[in-house]
Amino acid sequence: MLKIQVILGSTRPNRMSEVVGKWIANQAEKKSEVKVEILDLREYPMPFFNEPMPPAMLEGKYSDKVVTKWVKKVAEGDAYIIVAPEYNHGSPAVLKNALDYPYSEWNKKPVGFVSYGGVGGARSVEQLRQTVIELQMAPIRNSVNIMGVWQAFDEKGQPKDPKLNDFAGAFLDQLIWWGKALKQAREVKM
Repeated sequence: MLKIQVILGSTRPNRMSEVVGKWIANQAEKKSEVKVEILDLREYPMPFFNEPMPPAMLEGKYSDKVVTKWVKKVAEGDAYIIVAPEYNHGSPAVLKNALDYPYSEWNKKPVGFVSYGGVGGARSVEQLRQTVIELQMAPIRNSVNIMGVWQAFDEKGQPKDPKLNDFAGAFLDQLIWWGKALKQAREVKM
């Protein structure tokens, strides 16, 4: 089984990350070959990165217990979906901080983005792509960019436009393909 972690990229009150995250997680759970887990950054209230060395050099020895818990949880994933709102033409600080703490735990794993906000969150995703490449992740080409997120879902958390489910299907197929390929490659001893 491929373990996909869906990371809710906002901790704000009245956020749409929960609606969007639950929707994409439900779409992923329809795929028989995956196990899905939602990671809510509200449950990991980490300080802004303040370690004396880069994460690659810390060997898992962080000064904060919540950070240690976060890094261990991230290590369990085979692939990631980041629910990425756009704030001021960029990604939320809490999301960037959550990406900055782990390092080797992200390496050689695929990541896809489901975004919303101005221009469907595309500017947030563009910044995040640069970050995840530096973390040695493999960002997939497809993303799901949701315009007008506050009006895009009904009271049950389902998209009003069924095409959004089609976009999600193509997105998930690509993420799962890369997830399987990279998981197999990581298991090869070098």
